[in-house]
Amino acid sequence: MHIVHVVQLYHPVTSGSVRYFVEIGKRLVADGHRVTVLTTTAHDLESLWQTDKRTFALGYELHEGCAVYRFPIQRISGNRLVYPILRRLLVEAGRIGLPLNLLRWLSGLTPQAPDMTAWLAAHAHEIDIIHITNVTLDGLLHPLIPIANTNQIPVITTPFVHLGETQDRNFVRYYSMPQQLDLLNQSYAVITMTKREASFLQSRGILQAHLHVVGAGVTPEEVTGGDGVGFRERHAIAGPIVLQVGAMAFDKGTIATVHAMQQLWQAGSDATLVLIGAPLEHFQQFFNQLPATTSARIRVLAYASDAERRDAYAAAQLLTLPSRTDSFGIVFLEAWCNKLPVIGADAGGISDLVRHEGDGLLVPFGDIAGLARAIERLLTDPQLALHYGAMGYAKVHARYTWELIYATIAPIYALTELSNAD
Repeated sequence: MHIVHVVQLYHPVTSGSVRYFVEIGKRLVADGHRVTVLTTTAHDLESLWQTDKRTFALGYELHEGCAVYRFPIQRISGNRLVYPILRRLLVEAGRIGLPLNLLRWLSGLTPQAPDMTAWLAAHAHEIDIIHITNVTLDGLLHPLIPIANTNQIPVITTPFVHLGETQDRNFVRYYSMPQQLDLLNQSYAVITMTKREASFLQSRGILQAHLHVVGAGVTPEEVTGGDGVGFRERHAIAGPIVLQVGAMAFDKGTIATVHAMQQLWQAGSDATLVLIGAPLEHFQQFFNQLPATTSARIRVLAYASDAERRDAYAAAQLLTLPSRTDSFGIVFLEAWCNKLPVIGADAGGISDLVRHEGDGLLVPFGDIAGLARAIERLLTDPQLALHYGAMGYAKVHARYTWELIYATIAPIYALTELSNAD
């Protein structure tokens, strides 16, 4: 089969959605399939809609056996305010019931990649399956569907819906607009990360027969064996390490983690906070305004290498990711591979992955005092921390290695290709 993955961001970006497609893609290649990745020049999410952010070069490369094409991004404006305004306009337009064709037109005002659409049209005759993702960036995806339909190419979608807090549906509106749900309804298969995500989509009209709960995975040997001692020496850290891995942003809970650590430091804790990931602009502004006494106890490692990340896991006492914008949370698997206890937010896919008081702790999103108590509890109760880490370690090896995940996904591709043959 010739399978095309359409992914708005791609390697070396280190997000969970990117890792998902890298891992699935290289296994498809190993099974003898041809995989082409269509992506953009964006270096991180903000560079999709802001012109002053980092980008990759245009062109072609080969990664893990997959042919990767990077296309330029077209925006109606590089002003950082335009995209959030358009997104809010789309939410309200969908709420009042504007027709789908008008909603798709409005979505076309968000970032586009017309050269990507042109490539797909030119090569459609040689493509067996198109696998698209990230429905929140649906403006890039809508132009591809007519090409797929005209050429009778089945579409698989992994939407990565961010459900937010259970009691607050304002957040999930940005991932379940009518034109986004229409993308899923036009897909032969919809792959979700958790049962909670699948149940939500079914409640929004997606047929249960099209939904497949798969999740994500990890390759344990790739995230373990780090040099914790060396990490501590390089970053001058003597006491306990609280680690957070992921984009540094309010919705990822990074700011809440900083505030929670401030409470612990005021109470006498000697822990150091280590942050690894891409810092979004608003977080950088927040960090720059912190008192020197606070920032001195934080190590910000933006875009750290895989080796540095392994070393951080080896050095840390626990991982925290109190995020409401994770449909799964691969970093929890990475931490568990290193037998670390974890703390997540009781929101989105994290609630399905982390079992509260079983293999980790969950706190309400934005509950700074609760997060501080959870961190302190794991730092001061090493037996509990060891127990949670061991339970998580067992869960990963039983359910969440990439080999196990791929064994679930591969038949979906096979059935999709068979449907096309019929």
